[in-house]
Amino acid sequence: MRLKDKVALVTGGASGMGAATARLFAREGARAVVVADILDREGEALAADIRKTGAAATYLHLDVTDEAGWQAAIARTVADHGGLDVLVNNAGISGSAAEDLYDTAAWHRLMEVNATGVFLGMKHGIAAMKKTGRPGSVINLSSISGIVGQGYIHVGYNASKGAVRLITKAAAAQHGKDGIRVNSVHPGLMPPMRTSGRTADPAQRAETLKGVPMGRAGDVDEVAYAILFLASDEASYVTGAELVVDGGWTAV
Repeated sequence: MRLKDKVALVTGGASGMGAATARLFAREGARAVVVADILDREGEALAADIRKTGAAATYLHLDVTDEAGWQAAIARTVADHGGLDVLVNNAGISGSAAEDLYDTAAWHRLMEVNATGVFLGMKHGIAAMKKTGRPGSVINLSSISGIVGQGYIHVGYNASKGAVRLITKAAAAQHGKDGIRVNSVHPGLMPPMRTSGRTADPAQRAETLKGVPMGRAGDVDEVAYAILFLASDEASYVTGAELVVDGGWTAV
């Protein structure tokens, strides 16, 4: 039970990597898992499924771009469960849906969701962790697109995920003295996101796989286990790190 007695909140938790992480956290003994998303039906269903296993899980509606929403979600988590130990900033949107890779509206939306959403989560999540005085862990989902560029996605995606990478390091430097660890996870080619465009195209995926040494796409559970490690006390001396889960893509 690698998360025994820990309270965790996972954004974008209703599907994909977020759902895989929420389920894994529950299996690993988290005292409570809070699933936060804008997909209410899917989020409620996931929380109900987790509760059937005997674990404690709740769903909260949260638009990560809404600061008041963040304040309410964190306050509710603390009131219901006595604190917050693990925050997973997973919510995000794809940069492969925009036809114009320099579309201004897409730039603003990508930055708002992928970067500002993580900033707001850290702002209010870390404040809650500091109040409890317990060690805390924040895991921010970036991407290999926060490390290298691609020619088929909106530049705002790379910019937003690069921002996540560096604000993670800044927060780690600022809050190490508080006992709060902040790390980023960088998935490579995964199952298409709900908001994907070109990255869901079979021809594009086949072309992309040519650059992956392991020769396959990743699985959401493989990312969830990386997140679990960073959330657990096994990573008690790991902060400011970037954990790449990409089958070797960025190694070549």
